[in-house]
Amino acid sequence: MTAAVPPPKPAPASRLLVLGSTSRYRRELLERLHIPFEVASPEVDETAEPGETPRALALRLALAKAHAVAARFPAAVVIGSDQVADLDGEALGKPGDHDRAVSQLRRMRGRDVVFQTAVAVVCKDSGFEQVDLAPVRVRFRDLRDDEIETYLRVEQPYDCAGSAKSEGLGIALLDAIDNDDPTALVGLPLIRTCRMLRAAGVKLL
Repeated sequence: MTAAVPPPKPAPASRLLVLGSTSRYRRELLERLHIPFEVASPEVDETAEPGETPRALALRLALAKAHAVAARFPAAVVIGSDQVADLDGEALGKPGDHDRAVSQLRRMRGRDVVFQTAVAVVCKDSGFEQVDLAPVRVRFRDLRDDEIETYLRVEQPYDCAGSAKSEGLGIALLDAIDNDDPTALVGLPLIRTCRMLRAAGVKLL
């Protein structure tokens, strides 16, 4: 009589994936990967440190957001991201209201702006941590005041760094976009995010 073969042990459950951001733009981008995830607010102070460059600010905040959420979900794989508009070394954040958005767009017209978009992936239990930057150079048209007003009234991009949504009418403000990760300008560089998630053990396909 042959001994019964024991059933194979079940594979360990996949780790929970958490997006450490309440941005609807990042949530919509991550949904493109067709993998389940939860959303949590990172609750991180986004104030720049004295002398901090836009690049350094974006990297620090992306990692800080991931760590803040990972502290609440230690077994999860957590994504943190941040974007800072870099105008000749000066950080331009989210305008918050119409007047600040007008001021930002007037300053950026006819100029190149680098949108520093950083992403971090952290898993506290496994000790995994990676952070990367996907800079996007954008050339704004020499916009007229009436064009700025029309754009802002239509799209109201007051929650976007640099006061423009390239995925919407904001594309009409631009002369050129130069980057190597197409979704970075929207707020989450998916090529880099996928690379990090695979390294963290998340199955994407």
